[in-house]
Amino acid sequence: MKQLSGTDSYFLYGERGNSYLHVATLAIYDPASAPGGKVRFRDVLKHFRERLQVSPLLTHRLAEVPYGLDRAYWVEDPDVDIEFHVRHIALPQPSDWRQLMIQVARIHSRPLDRSRPLWEAYVIEGLDRIPGLAPGAFAVFTKFHHASVDGMAAVRVFRDLHSSTPRGRPPRRTARPAAAPAVTEAALDASVLAHGIERFITLSKLSAVAAGRVVRIVAGEVKRRLHADAPGQDGPSVRATFRKAPATRFNAPISANRVVTAVEIPLAAMQPARAAVDGATVNDIFLAVASGALRRYLASRHELPKRSLVGGMPISLRSDAGAGGNAATAVPVELCTDVADPLARLSAVCRATREAKRNAEAMGLDFTPALIDAMPTAVTDLVVRGVALPGLNVAVSNVRGPDAPLYLAGARRARLYPVSAIADGQGLNLTAVSYDGVLALSAVACRNMLPDPGFFADCLRESFAELTAAAAKAEAASARRG
Repeated sequence: MKQLSGTDSYFLYGERGNSYLHVATLAIYDPASAPGGKVRFRDVLKHFRERLQVSPLLTHRLAEVPYGLDRAYWVEDPDVDIEFHVRHIALPQPSDWRQLMIQVARIHSRPLDRSRPLWEAYVIEGLDRIPGLAPGAFAVFTKFHHASVDGMAAVRVFRDLHSSTPRGRPPRRTARPAAAPAVTEAALDASVLAHGIERFITLSKLSAVAAGRVVRIVAGEVKRRLHADAPGQDGPSVRATFRKAPATRFNAPISANRVVTAVEIPLAAMQPARAAVDGATVNDIFLAVASGALRRYLASRHELPKRSLVGGMPISLRSDAGAGGNAATAVPVELCTDVADPLARLSAVCRATREAKRNAEAMGLDFTPALIDAMPTAVTDLVVRGVALPGLNVAVSNVRGPDAPLYLAGARRARLYPVSAIADGQGLNLTAVSYDGVLALSAVACRNMLPDPGFFADCLRESFAELTAAAAKAEAASARRG
């Protein structure tokens, strides 16, 4: 039995209205490597059943404390119904990419059943008219609640659910832990009281620490501005940390309906842009591409703010990728949507991400998770909605996935797309995951805010093409000068 952390609890109880805080992946498989070149639904069921023990996330359900007096616990479910969790559907006609995205969006719009382990997998067949897929290809759309995983933990679970070879054997079964003794009402009351006192003391200490760190950050900003022309004076800035983000169509209450779209970028194709801007990382290029797409999309509707949009960017604090739960902090980063030139935008994004990380380090990377862990969940929810979200326009996240092919029931995973969560006030989420040499960039949004996801996918493609062309032009100009 394990109690949820403060961040885990926020994701659990932050669900209200039309906000469902689960995350997912859409994987597409080529059955050619499977025995006989075919995978049946019963093969997928068998594969999942044999691998239930790879993570407690697959076999643990919630046990909530009466009246919400304390955070919930994860407890072992002795009878996981695999046929409830793994479901089988077929894509309706015309069985093309758009229809797949519509089907995924519909499934993603539905909440998970809290009386069972918080995950579901949908085997989707009938992908006959999607270009580039092998005959008989199928998809698996897998959902986990954000209370149980962050990005890195999700990637680890998905990796462990697969094999590294087509005929990989299931992991050796381990003995189930002995059932924990029943918790008495007196013990529960004592636990609630102890946790309350412990969190009050921690919160008091953190408040004093926070005051000192904020003063140092502000003092550093004053010093930076006084010495703006001096070399090396580029310390942490409060510009994006404490400023309200410009209003956009994505910053309003969300509807019950989602849209999903995705594009792929080979990692090798990013090299010219990385070479053109010193120090640029894959994450910087992802953010610059997302920024260019947002700029194109909003400009097409005459809604592009003069000020830059601000993204909420997670920074992992995880030392053990095998553990579940959330071990990350989020920082605001300017996306530089106010910069027209693609290379100048990438340079600006590089500076913005470094500044965001410096600000987070100045406060202490573990400070925000510790603060959330010390506060009651209701207070955390008020702070997030009243303070954090008004400073952000969209969520932006990039997670490194497996570098080598993986297999499910013998079928090779050919494509992998992340599908993340949105909430009131932040109706667009842009997430990237790398897999086997390709970066997949997905957008999840409220249907009312992004009614034309196909056009937004075009904006993502055009943004990357524009950046690549600018990098090639800069390289050619440099060669002529050299």
